Amino acid sequence: MIPLRLRERDAAPPHVLCLGCHSDDIEIGCGGTILRLLAEHPDCTITWVVFSAIGRRGEEAERAALRFVGRANLNALILKSFPDGFMPFVGAEVKETFEELKRQVAPDIILTHQKNDAHQDHRLVAELTWNTFRNHLILEYEIPKYDGDMGRPNLFVPLAPQICETKVDLLNHVFQTQREKPWFRTETFMALMRLRGMECNADSGYAEAFYARKLVL
Repeated sequence: MIPLRLRERDAAPPHVLCLGCHSDDIEIGCGGTILRLLAEHPDCTITWVVFSAIGRRGEEAERAALRFVGRANLNALILKSFPDGFMPFVGAEVKETFEELKRQVAPDIILTHQKNDAHQDHRLVAELTWNTFRNHLILEYEIPKYDGDMGRPNLFVPLAPQICETKVDLLNHVFQTQREKPWFRTETFMALMRLRGMECNADSGYAEAFYARKLVL
């Protein structure tokens, strides 16, 4: 396998832009990748954006960002209050948020929703990511859901079992508002990472997967 190297010698620390519609999306879709990235690049900085972070869900979003990233590596935490399920109907305001981001950050990697996600909010954020950041490396993460929209990703990040366990422990600890949902289970998250680990033949047996629609090496 050919690894993608984030930085050359003496280059500036990598900067990552993480985009999520809802308070647990980033953590579910790419939380393990973020933990691995920070372990391997302790000087990495991250801008963390959640578009629907209202009330308790906003509090959870802030706690999760601090637990996954930490204050030292968190370049900015941006929490918006767009209503869950209605983002396509306020698309102009969501687009303006993206335009503000474009003026503020120049990320090396953008982690966002995948364009074929069954959730309409997720699809809008994916579309606007590509519409706004046209010269960046964009990786689209996946989120398991009732709709059954799991596809065939083409980029994999192998993860040590300890990172997977840390990711799931943080999900269960932080997102108390989601614990009653039947899909929000340790077994769900571990099973998906185990499946993707099998598909990429990861030595650890675990991985997170992404869609890399345009990649220049």
